[in-house]
Amino acid sequence: MKFTGTDTYVATADLMTAVNAAITLERPLLVKGEPGTGKTLLAMEVARALDMPFFEWHIKSTTKAIHGLYEYDAVSRLRDSQLGDDRVHDIRNYIKRGMLWEAFTSDRQAVLLIDEVDKADIEFPNDLLRELDRMEFYVYETQETISARHRPVVIITSNNEKELPDAFLRRCFFHYIRFPDHETMEKIVHVHFPEIKKRLLKEALEMFFSIRDVNGLKKKPSTSELLDWIKLLLAEDIDPEALRADASKAIPQLHGALLKNEQDVHLFERLAFMSRRQGA
Repeated sequence: MKFTGTDTYVATADLMTAVNAAITLERPLLVKGEPGTGKTLLAMEVARALDMPFFEWHIKSTTKAIHGLYEYDAVSRLRDSQLGDDRVHDIRNYIKRGMLWEAFTSDRQAVLLIDEVDKADIEFPNDLLRELDRMEFYVYETQETISARHRPVVIITSNNEKELPDAFLRRCFFHYIRFPDHETMEKIVHVHFPEIKKRLLKEALEMFFSIRDVNGLKKKPSTSELLDWIKLLLAEDIDPEALRADASKAIPQLHGALLKNEQDVHLFERLAFMSRRQGA
């Protein structure tokens, strides 16, 4: 059982090696990289390529480790008891399974995505160590232990917003998704837009990478933003020559797909102004 990429996801050789190493070691795969480099999509594509069920646990700032195991709705049970509902006699009616529970009890080996782990409190990763190590957890309300029928493939993503605890890192296989180079990016675009003309692709990629190289940019455009931009270029039937002309003016057409804050827009407007003055 090896992951070799899919027809809709361009995986580099080192990324495929990392996925397969984590599966072999039966350790979580911790994936870091710039936002928009396909970390979340990777887990989905691994599940699709290996024909496994997929469970996604998206982490927020308020997420606690217990939410991935289960949640006990004591308020609903109290309300039902006041209304005389017979459901109150079985506490299981008020326990909502979390994504770890679902992945652990899946009939087949599953892929479990813990997405953006660094969004939660700093102690959140450590609170999951026991469950990820032993592949089981205890439900106090029902006094039962939930053990994994099949050890899931766990993929954890991080945008590097905060440092993760050493104890957590020791238990993971780590991979950093580097930003795609020109050749890899060309393959990615072809996967999504197989009919794109070579001239438009060439001019679009040159403009895209030149934007990313601008000093002082607050937020560099990502792969997903490039794909959005190219989709717009195709929809508007933009002439490649127009993009080449834009390059000399320093601000691209439909730049709202690439530049996502006013500081970066103002930066390119100033560059455009300076370019016109120098060309005058």
